[in-house]
Amino acid sequence: MSRKPKRTVVGITAVGPDKEGVVAAFTNFAFRQDGNVEKINQNVIKGLFGMHMEVSFAREVDTGRLDREIQRLASEQNMEVSVHHETNSEKNVAVMVTREPLCLEAIIAGRSSLAGRISAVIGTERTLAPIARRAHIPFVLIQERNQSKAEERILRACKKYDIDVIALARYMRILTPNFVWRYPNRIINIHPSLLPAFPGASAYEQAHERGTKIVGVTAHYVSEDLDQGPIIFQDSFEADPGYTLAEIKQRGQRLEAALLFKALKMHLAGRLEVRWRKVHVRR
Repeated sequence: MSRKPKRTVVGITAVGPDKEGVVAAFTNFAFRQDGNVEKINQNVIKGLFGMHMEVSFAREVDTGRLDREIQRLASEQNMEVSVHHETNSEKNVAVMVTREPLCLEAIIAGRSSLAGRISAVIGTERTLAPIARRAHIPFVLIQERNQSKAEERILRACKKYDIDVIALARYMRILTPNFVWRYPNRIINIHPSLLPAFPGASAYEQAHERGTKIVGVTAHYVSEDLDQGPIIFQDSFEADPGYTLAEIKQRGQRLEAALLFKALKMHLAGRLEVRWRKVHVRR
């Protein structure tokens, strides 16, 4: 019986100033390499161009040579390009945090069951550094107030630790398209409401003020539109009219931690696939 040739999938992400011909340049490159373009997404926001393309090869590829040629093309097109190779090897995870501990603690507590390694915790303040230290995980402090400059430092940290996947464990800043486009469907966030209801930072307060009878949380992939990315999982609990805001937050935050861990685990296991902005779970 003849062996089925190994299939290789390569993700190519390009970010840079908007101009004509970029998409054609990269798709033509893929075709010249005997690759098949399976997915391509592109967007332009305020003159910034972002594109993600998945190319499959019905054979093994020389990844080193491919990467060099892609970077040569990137230089010609004045684009910053990153290449992501889908492999069965262990994925490196960065957990981004601010001050709330439960999501980080849940990920660390369950990390032995993940098909990946928590390689770094990136924080906007020192509050959760002791948790990372006790778990023997590098803690990267980035207190830069300017978000663009902060993201430059985050990207350097992600490159240093060879990060494949990012979990936003109640990271309380809004990531810009310039950052998000570099990790398409590889940034997982937890939001304290059943999206699309109550987007933004004060979801529990809105639910309490409106007397919501069902309070929920949403794990979703991050897109360039705030709280609009593909929904992975949702869960909820019944809220008694007598619940205080503190009681709603306490129950909600426990649920956030459990759901974020579940989404991260399923992603690392290769069981989540995004098609037409919907997340499908592979059995």
